[in-house]
Amino acid sequence: MQTVTFESLGLEPEILAALNRKGFEEPTPIQALAIPRLLSGGANLVARARTGTGKTAAFGLPLIQSLRVPTGAVRALVLVPTRELALQVTGEIASLRPQGDCPRVAPIYGGASYGEQFRRLSRGVEIVVGTPGRVKDHIDRGSLSLDALEYFVLDEADEMLDMGFLEDIEWIFEKAPADRRVLLFSATMPKEILRIAKTRLGAYEIVADDSGPVETTLTDQIWIEVRESDKLEVLCRLVDKEDEFYGIVFCATKVDADALAKNLVERGYGAEALHGDLSQMEREKVLRRFRSKRTTILTATDVAARGIDIDRLTHVVNFSLPHDPDSYTHRIGRTGRAGNTGTAVTLVTPDEYRRIFFLRKTAGAALKKGAVPEVDEVLEAKRQRIRGKVLSAAADLGLPAADGEDGSREPPVEAEADGAPESGWAVGGSGCPEPSAQERERWRELAREISKGMDPLDALAAALAAGYSEELDPRRYGDVRTDFLDKEATTRLFIGAGRRDGADRKAIAVFVKDLAGLPDRLIGGVEVYDAFSFVTVPFDAAERIIAEARKSGNGPVVKRAFPKEGAPTRRGPSAYRKFQPGDRGPRDRDDFNPPGRTRGRRTSTRSG
Repeated sequence: MQTVTFESLGLEPEILAALNRKGFEEPTPIQALAIPRLLSGGANLVARARTGTGKTAAFGLPLIQSLRVPTGAVRALVLVPTRELALQVTGEIASLRPQGDCPRVAPIYGGASYGEQFRRLSRGVEIVVGTPGRVKDHIDRGSLSLDALEYFVLDEADEMLDMGFLEDIEWIFEKAPADRRVLLFSATMPKEILRIAKTRLGAYEIVADDSGPVETTLTDQIWIEVRESDKLEVLCRLVDKEDEFYGIVFCATKVDADALAKNLVERGYGAEALHGDLSQMEREKVLRRFRSKRTTILTATDVAARGIDIDRLTHVVNFSLPHDPDSYTHRIGRTGRAGNTGTAVTLVTPDEYRRIFFLRKTAGAALKKGAVPEVDEVLEAKRQRIRGKVLSAAADLGLPAADGEDGSREPPVEAEADGAPESGWAVGGSGCPEPSAQERERWRELAREISKGMDPLDALAAALAAGYSEELDPRRYGDVRTDFLDKEATTRLFIGAGRRDGADRKAIAVFVKDLAGLPDRLIGGVEVYDAFSFVTVPFDAAERIIAEARKSGNGPVVKRAFPKEGAPTRRGPSAYRKFQPGDRGPRDRDDFNPPGRTRGRRTSTRSG
């Protein structure tokens, strides 16, 4: 099979040189599908590809190659759902250009000054990247003309529809020339997308990146069972246990993000919230402080965090569960990048076990169950960090290290070569410049004064207590209820056999036990109805039971029982999909032959 390269896609040498400077080696599947089609002209294009698969370069490179001659008129419009994505797409297109600044590209989005955007548009740009609402405003004001438009790109089209931009998009379509070429990129293809394609695009071609999701092999994925009221406490323990925590904590709503950031700040953490209620200036300040690590915890909603590109995050925490597997993938994909390792932690309440099943469709075996860090574990991690700081400071002062196991004294740490700092003073301890000889002597003199008449070990212990007693106080941490953890996470299974098949509670239990080899104590909540039954089993065993039932081929259907949308989680069939309140309840029968063996299906004699 011939290897696809950027050269084989028809890109010009100047653009190939720009790709080489950026370190791009070979095209992604969606780039290989879209770039040659866009360069060759012809029909409009509808492309399905997940976020993070190189979609920006897939449409950006053909735009750059086609629009390199400056005209001052807007010849390409890229609509995106959020201001962050507008900035990200603009930056990516600009970075892919050959030496020079053509084609010129400008972002326009809500929450930013109109004045600066007016100036950019008046100076002349070939590519505009904007959010639908602000693009519509500029067209209304006459500051943006689409008369010369050649390319109309909808990026993350499904997201724009979900966010209520359909009317704005339709309005902008009406203002664009009829002969413009439309490029529609979407992670999914809901009916609204296909309707736009049919009514607005005329002739169009569909391409799809059907490659599997990129495995986050560098991201450890764990989920922790915790009560809702204990989530803040568990998050604080997770942060304090790490040598360096630098991450995004995802919340369900703006209110939740604000409240969590406030609670973290009150407990002494550097945290800020990012959500849609912030002005653009405020958002940029928050992101600037986070990128520079002046704050190390960003509480954010999904929409607000979309388009944020920050490297070297150590953690992503799902304080609230994502709505679907794709959202989970987008969230955790923000860590474990560029060869760096990362950790994704999902906090799950007992009522959310069923939703974990959906996440496992994406994460698979990579999503492991973890435990709430014990206070002793957290304090020990802190003690080790304090030890490291003290030893680093000792090395900076030129002091010998502690006695080795053989009683010998280790020499001071040697200065690093190749232009590295001569000591770890600025990094390892206080963050201050390396001390002079006079300053070192002052520290020694203070140590002599403090330890005069004291055992040196007692003097050091007192100094550590003065500096770190609050940090190492176990009373900083609250209690986390774990009584419910003694019960293994369970899930509810539907079994397509009931009273009319001769089933009773004992037979259903035996059937499940034989499929999975479970002990009796792990099988419970058996309910038998006329045509079906329910049983509760350990969460981790459910998938094995379903697989074994399918493999046998001659037994009843076994699948997970999920509550209907909006229905209470309760006992009885009426709370479950496909089962109507009119279904008859249990009857006393004990003549069931367990399915999968010598299943004798009988016609029951019913009274009345």
